[in-house]
Amino acid sequence: MGRMTATPAPTPEPAPADRSATDRPKRVLLAAPRGYCAGVDRAVIAVEKALEQYGAPVYVRHEIVHNKYVVQTLERKGAIFVDQATEVPPGNIVMFSAHGVAPTVHEEARQGRLATIDATCPLVTKVHKEAVRYAKEDFDILLIGHEGHEEVIGTSGEAPDHIQLVDGPEDVAKVEVRDPSRVVWLSQTTLSVDETMETVDALKTKFPQLISPPSDDICYATQNRQIAIKELAGQAELVIVVGSKNSSNSIRMVEVAKQAGVPAAYLVDFASEIDESWLEGVTSVGLSSGASVPDVLVQEVLEWLAQRGYLDVELVKTADETLTFSLPKELRRDLRAEAAELVKE
Repeated sequence: MGRMTATPAPTPEPAPADRSATDRPKRVLLAAPRGYCAGVDRAVIAVEKALEQYGAPVYVRHEIVHNKYVVQTLERKGAIFVDQATEVPPGNIVMFSAHGVAPTVHEEARQGRLATIDATCPLVTKVHKEAVRYAKEDFDILLIGHEGHEEVIGTSGEAPDHIQLVDGPEDVAKVEVRDPSRVVWLSQTTLSVDETMETVDALKTKFPQLISPPSDDICYATQNRQIAIKELAGQAELVIVVGSKNSSNSIRMVEVAKQAGVPAAYLVDFASEIDESWLEGVTSVGLSSGASVPDVLVQEVLEWLAQRGYLDVELVKTADETLTFSLPKELRRDLRAEAAELVKE
């Protein structure tokens, strides 16, 4: 018998090697919508127009919006931010921020002989009106929100004898009402939708006859930005949200990204705050910004990322926003009066 010779096995085709993170193209997934909502845009323009119309200084009670860059920019133009209306010298103008104020603050301004411009976001004003209406009908009002937030303080001040704050599902156990058949919930506008509904569900378990407000009180812009963040989180390895640490809606966006499963998410005011170590092994960066953030800050982050190889920018669009709000009525009145005088001349 001749010697058997083994036939060599065919050489297998090489399996496509996994491209390392350094080989893959680096990209930025840019959320749309992002940044300024209609209420913030209105408030910031109101301060700028007031400075043009009346000259500096224009006093603003609390930060007009929760963004460090916006506040610093307006301060350089002549705005002065104060904690209380009582700090404003008599005879001056005081503007109320987009977050709204309680009726007592309006009274303080009147007693201090101050001219007022109310830049409260119309969506916050809607919640105030709901609180007044339900209080007149003698309902117990359960306000879902974060203790100490300016918007919560302002809304609570509309009906302090009828409103209880519920700061998350863990607060529900301690809630007591006079009549379980006459209970309604309202909400801080800048909360996470998921967070709010979790609290609402817990309240409905305890109070089955709980009434919901006529329409969702979560701001349209808050919802839109959270939906976009969820979309980014499903595609990115890192999410960066541009926004200030005292911005409730910006903080919620980071939380929503983490809950949606992104490996890492961070909040920064400026591109200079980004830690390069966050980018190690990352090829897809999701980028968005809170509702009080001007787009110039997002553009700076895009430039910072481009310098590190993230040149491909892909827009991830989940909604169109076309809503705009007119300027505060006090400012519109004076601008019209000035226009009329110019026409006479």
